[in-house]
Amino acid sequence: MPEESPLTVAELSESQLLERIFPRLHAGQDGNPSLLLGPGDDAAIVAAPDGRTVVSIDTQVVDQDFRLEWNNGYRTSGFDVGWKAAAQNLSDINAMGARATSLVVSLTMPPETLVAWVEDFADGLTAGIRELGAPDCAVAGGDLGRGRELAVSVAILGTLDGRAPVLRSGARPGDTLALAGTVGRAAAGLALLESSLPVDALTKEQRDLMDTQCRPEPPLAAGPLARDAGATAMMDISDGLVRDGSRMAAASGAVLDLDAAALKELAEPLRAAADVLGTDPLAWVLGGGEDHGLLATFPRGLQLPPGFTAIGSVEALAPTDRPGVKIAGQPADTGGWDHFAN
Repeated sequence: MPEESPLTVAELSESQLLERIFPRLHAGQDGNPSLLLGPGDDAAIVAAPDGRTVVSIDTQVVDQDFRLEWNNGYRTSGFDVGWKAAAQNLSDINAMGARATSLVVSLTMPPETLVAWVEDFADGLTAGIRELGAPDCAVAGGDLGRGRELAVSVAILGTLDGRAPVLRSGARPGDTLALAGTVGRAAAGLALLESSLPVDALTKEQRDLMDTQCRPEPPLAAGPLARDAGATAMMDISDGLVRDGSRMAAASGAVLDLDAAALKELAEPLRAAADVLGTDPLAWVLGGGEDHGLLATFPRGLQLPPGFTAIGSVEALAPTDRPGVKIAGQPADTGGWDHFAN
């Protein structure tokens, strides 16, 4: 008998496709008080017992934020895209010192999109929520649509649990600048994906770097820990250490001075991959952001919470200074990711 062609979304109605997706979506752990009404009606109902709701949204578009097939032969799975959609949104809530409670997903697909890819996407979204450590975050609903390009948008809600948020604008002169998670690994992985090195020929270390790009692991426990420890400012590193650090510096009216020795230590594990590709690993550390590490400042002398490493300090503006990032007192190139310039 001839082998049947894979099923595409064009061959199913919206309700038939939803029937395949709903059982795969994370509904939150038992007893989650935040989700009052989940998928199935025109809108979900989510409780806000704190009286405040933390909200963020992120979008991934094919050939802008990911490729279905990379230059080195790697094929992006639906699981990859679902996991990354969870990771980047959970990281934004984490960076406020908050806890994610629910999210809604909009998925736009060309008609030739395979149903198996969509199911895989739902599995990746659920796995990301569970394995990254956000068991209370329920998938409350969303929307399916047809379009020329594959695109995913996730809006996420969170709670501060009665605590004050940690903003970008609170860094003070004398504070310690610290990092939780990693930087540079996702950028190294992206370089490998776009290289001519066949994916099947990559070492385990190189595959791990590639996985950091496709399935980042933000340090979700670090946000609330930093908040409770007295962090003065905090933000997700999504566009690069220097670019995002410059945003924190501008919001705080200060200078972030990165320690050269700390940067060298962050770059050293990436050196082998950089040597293969003929580049400087420090460029990945300074300009790569999709690890979704957490940048935070703490009062000088305060013991850093578990998972954080000191990488610099906050300095007052000199009369001739503008807010920004320096390395050992010298201005750093901005670098990083710009959604409209790249």
